[in-house]
Formats: sequence, C-alpha cells, structure tokens
Amino acid sequence: MNILALIPARGGSKGIPMKNIKKFGEKELIYWSIKIAKESKYINRIIVSTDNEQIKEVALKYGAEVPFIRPLEISNDLSNDYEFIKHCMDYLKDSGENIPDIIVQLRPTYPTRKLEILDETIKIFIDEFNNYDSLRTVYKFEKSPFKMYMVNNKNLIPLFKNINNINEPYNQCRQLLPETYIHNGYIDIIKSKIIYDKHSITGDLIYPYIMSKDEYNDIDTEEDWQLAEKKLNL
Repeated sequence: MNILALIPARGGSKGIPMKNIKKFGEKELIYWSIKIAKESKYINRIIVSTDNEQIKEVALKYGAEVPFIRPLEISNDLSNDYEFIKHCMDYLKDSGENIPDIIVQLRPTYPTRKLEILDETIKIFIDEFNNYDSLRTVYKFEKSPFKMYMVNNKNLIPLFKNINNINEPYNQCRQLLPETYIHNGYIDIIKSKIIYDKHSITGDLIYPYIMSKDEYNDIDTEEDWQLAEKKLNL
C-alpha cells in the first residue's frame, strides 16, 4: 500500500515557542518523528505540513518533503487536524500525484515514540483495512466521564443522564460504569478515502490500539519537555 507519514509542525506554539525546531537532545524536536518514519518498514513517503520557513528548512535537512507552505488561516491555535490533512490531500490531488491509501499522522511532540509500536499499528491497520476507517492509540482513563458535569446559568448539568441502562451514572459507584479510554495522540492512522467520503479524519469505525499510560509523553509545556528528556536520559 501507498502509506504517507504526515507530520504537522506549526510555527506558532504558545507553550514552548518554536518548539518543533528546539533541540531535544542533540537534534531538533521534529527530527525524531522524521527519523522514525524513515525507519518504518511500511511508510514510503514523509511530508511535513508547516506554515514556517525555518521549520521547512530543518525538515528538508533531515530528509522529509515539504512541497507546500500551509496557509496561515489553517495554522492558528483553533485550527483542527482535518484542515491540514485535507489541505495536504488537496495539494497532492491538484498536483496529479498519487493519493496515499493510508495516512499516518506523527505529531512531533512525541519524540519518545517507539518504532515497534509504529510498525505494529500500521500492520494492524493494513490487516483490518476493510473493516475500519481509522486507528487511534488510546489509554485507559482513570476518571469516569460519566460522572462529569457542565455549568450552565449557574446550574450543574450532568453530561450523562443514562448509560447502558444505568440511571444517574453521576450518582453511581465508578466500578459500575463502563471503562473509558482517552486519545493520547501517539499515532493516528487514517484511510485517506474517508477524508472525502465522510469529511472526517476518523470516520465511524475506529480501531482502538490500547496502550499503557506510561507511554503518554506528549510535549506541550516546559515540564512535559523535561519529563520527556528524563525518560530518554538526555
């Protein structure tokens, strides 16, 4: 299959300015995602989607393609993943290039990502290609969202009034409620066809690749950065 690694790298990070090209160990943060994509036995193309010329130069230095500069209107704090992924697909389509069968999104903020997990998730998705629209890595969530509330006009409103025939789950013991999982952003795999067919980057059928919470190491703050460096003994 034609499998594209797509690495999003905005220049406008607020928590850690220009974090995607800040040195993590001896190399820039984005290097680690490019490196693991190059080492994968399944990925055959790597594109970095960025709005920043400095990030572009670093990505090119390490062997990724940067065939376009992402428009600023889809590169702000409230821009979502669908926008930049569809932008990349539109570019390839308009350029007459082959559209990948599978897109693997690799966020630069996971420099501790393991090659064996990357290749395992891709292999699973290839094997399950006809059964699922996407794959997401998740870990078990310790707190039950079925016991959560919103506040509206000074009223506490339960998010769920009923779940699995359990009334008022917010008043029940946690052990009686369904187990839940949270998306950790470690790896996202997408069947490219659903971007146009369903206008989505997950579709309706999502394969859950369940991970240990210990693998969660997304870098968003300086504290996250220090923890990740400690994990790799940098």
